Amino acid sequence: MKKAILATKVGMTQIFNEDGSLIPVTVLSAGPCVVTQIKTVENDGYSAVQVGYADKKERIVNKDKGGRKEIVHRHGVGKALKGHYDKAGVSCKRFLREFKFDNAEEYTLGSEIKADMFAVGDMVDASAISKGKGFQGAIKRHGQHRGPMTHGSKFHRHQGSNGACSSPSRVFKGKGMPGHMGCVKVTVQNLEVVRVDAEKNLLLIKGSVPGPKKGLITIKEAVKAAN
Repeated sequence: MKKAILATKVGMTQIFNEDGSLIPVTVLSAGPCVVTQIKTVENDGYSAVQVGYADKKERIVNKDKGGRKEIVHRHGVGKALKGHYDKAGVSCKRFLREFKFDNAEEYTLGSEIKADMFAVGDMVDASAISKGKGFQGAIKRHGQHRGPMTHGSKFHRHQGSNGACSSPSRVFKGKGMPGHMGCVKVTVQNLEVVRVDAEKNLLLIKGSVPGPKKGLITIKEAVKAAN
């Protein structure tokens, strides 16, 4: 992987090509991300770059109060993060993520990764936590069909039959049922970058991107070739 960045979702709009065709796009505020740690094969067993995104107030960042060793997990969940940021010489960040860049050794602490890393025409994968829908029925959650709504029917939006009587006498695992919907990690692959605004750190991605407005989006170069 050579290109990746953290971004927040601004919203959706539309732009026009030179030939006048309309393109729906998602606007992302991408970066700047700051390098907070460089993982090496010698020290960590693998090569990667840890980056921080979005400033965070220093007073709410975990500090080392008892001489404990600084602990920072893979995704920045740990203790004594204040010392981790001080060691890198950067301000406290809200998000920490790792990217396994092919040229990870070329980065330095404090260096910035900006939206101009991407170019128009690049194919990317967008990952985010989808919108939470709460507890939903089988019709909305799995697209199942409803029953008759009139003529004395007492079966409307119920799920319907779950099993097959005495054989197999049970409900198979994975059966689509009512339950919690959304709020899971979703990745949409092979999205096209249609515009890059380096001055404002904006990326315009063709089509929709998972997650709510102001949600964290991870943009990486596409791992599969577009059809």
